[in-house]
Amino acid sequence: MNRRNFIIGSAGMLTTLTACQMEFISELKKTYPNVLMLIVDDLNDWIGPMGGHPNTKTPNIDKLASQGAVFTNAHAPAPLCGPSRASIMTGLAPSTTGIYGHVTDDKIKSANVKASKSIFLSEYFKQHGYYTAAVGKVFHQQVASNSFDVYGGRIKGFGPSPDKRMKWHDKRTNTDWGAFPESDEMMPDYDSAHWLADQLAMDHDKPFFLAGGFLRPHVPWHVPQKWFDLHPVDTLTMPPYFKNDLDDVPQIAKAIAEHPMMPTTEWAIENGEWKNMVQAYLASVSFVDSCIGIVMDALEQSQYSDNTAVVLWGDHGYQIGEKGKFAKMSLWERATRTPLIITSPKNQRVGKADKIINQPVSLLDLYPTLVKMCGLPINPQNEGNDITPLLKEPSSAWQHAAVTTYGPNNHAVKSERYRYIQYADGSEELYDHQNDSNEWNNLANDQSFVHIKEDLRRYLPTENANWSPVSHYNGNPYFKALTEEATLQQ
Repeated sequence: MNRRNFIIGSAGMLTTLTACQMEFISELKKTYPNVLMLIVDDLNDWIGPMGGHPNTKTPNIDKLASQGAVFTNAHAPAPLCGPSRASIMTGLAPSTTGIYGHVTDDKIKSANVKASKSIFLSEYFKQHGYYTAAVGKVFHQQVASNSFDVYGGRIKGFGPSPDKRMKWHDKRTNTDWGAFPESDEMMPDYDSAHWLADQLAMDHDKPFFLAGGFLRPHVPWHVPQKWFDLHPVDTLTMPPYFKNDLDDVPQIAKAIAEHPMMPTTEWAIENGEWKNMVQAYLASVSFVDSCIGIVMDALEQSQYSDNTAVVLWGDHGYQIGEKGKFAKMSLWERATRTPLIITSPKNQRVGKADKIINQPVSLLDLYPTLVKMCGLPINPQNEGNDITPLLKEPSSAWQHAAVTTYGPNNHAVKSERYRYIQYADGSEELYDHQNDSNEWNNLANDQSFVHIKEDLRRYLPTENANWSPVSHYNGNPYFKALTEEATLQQ
C-alpha cells in the first residue's frame, strides 16, 4: 500500500492502530502539507503589503505577508464574484466554461461539456486523501454540494443590516454604508473566523484542506463603530479621479461598465459622501483583517503551525470612485487586481520569508500551484500556470500574462508593464502602467505601440465559449441581453 492510499484508508481507524502505525501517520501528515485558504470578498489592494491606500490598517494581513510571498500583480479571471470563483475552483477559464455571469453553485458543472468534466479544487484534495472543510462564501453562494467533507454554513445574505438603509436607497444593490451593528459578535465573518479556529484546534487524522470565505468588504459597508473610528474622515486620502477619464475609451467599454443602480463618483462628490464611503470601505477591510487575525492566531497556537501552507486571495478588485464608479464589473486595473499572498509551510521554507513578486499572475494559477506545493499529481485539466517557481525565486523568468474575461470576447491582458483590452466588437484600450498607473491615457490608437499590442494579443484566449444558459447577469442592458439570448437558445 503506498503512502497516499494509506492516508485515504486511515480515517476513523485511529483507535485500532498500533503505536508504530500512529507514528507512521504522524510522519505522513508532515510529508503532505495542510492548506488553509482564506478568501476575502471584493478586496482590492487597500492592504498594507500592497500599499494601495495610505490610511489602511491591516496588521494581521501585514503579518501574514511578512511570512510569505505577496503577488503585487495578481488578477482575477473575471471582475465579478460568480465567474471568478467558478474559474478558480474548477481550474478553467470563463472563456472555456461559458460562465461569464453569476451561477448557482450546484450548476457550475452543467455549464457546458468541459465544465462537466472539471474537478473542484477541494474535490481534488479530497480525492487524494485530504480532509476538506469550509465555512462562509467559498463559491458564489456557499459551496457546491459534496465539494467538501464538512461545511460550517453561512448566514444568508450580506448582513446584518439596519431596519432602514443609511445612505443609498436603490434596492437593486446591497450598496450602503455606515456603522452597524454594535459588536463584532453580530457579524457572520466573526462566526466564520471562530469556526475555522475550532477546526484548527481539532486533532485531524489526515492532512487538511480548510477554506474560509469572508464577506466583508463586500457591500453593505456595515461594520461596528470601532472600525470606523480607526479611520477618521478628516485624515483620509482620496483615490485618484479624473472626471473626463472615459472620454477616450470605446463605447462598449462604457456599456459593460455601466451599473445604474450604483452611486457614481460625481454623485458622491456632490452629496459629500465620497470620504464617508472611503472610510466605510477601509473600516470593512480593517474588520475582516481582525477576523483573519483570529484564524492566524489559532493556527499559530495549533499543532499544525509548522506544516500548513496559507493562501489569502480576493475574488477581484473594487473601484472606490476611480473610473467614476463604486463597483467591480469592468476590465480596468482597479476591478481586476486583487491581493494574493502565499506562505509555504514553515518546515519547507528556504531563504528569505517575505518576498515581493511583481510578475503578472492569475488567480486561475492557484489550483495547479497548490497541487504542486502539496506534492499531488498534476491535474491535466488545469488551465492556469504553476507559480511555485516564483515562490522559490521571485526574479525567475516568467513568460506569462494575466488574463481577465468579462463576457464573451471581452478580455484584458496584463503584463508587468502594460494592460491591453480587446472587446467583442474589436475595439481596444492600451495603458502603460510605468507612466500611467491610473489608466487615464488610452494608447490603443498610438502607432508607436503597435508591436506592444501584437505581443499582448498572443495571450488572448483562443476559445470563447458561448454564454452558458446556467450563467446570468442582469446588471446592465449589455449583459442582460446576453443572458436572455443564452436562455432562448437553451
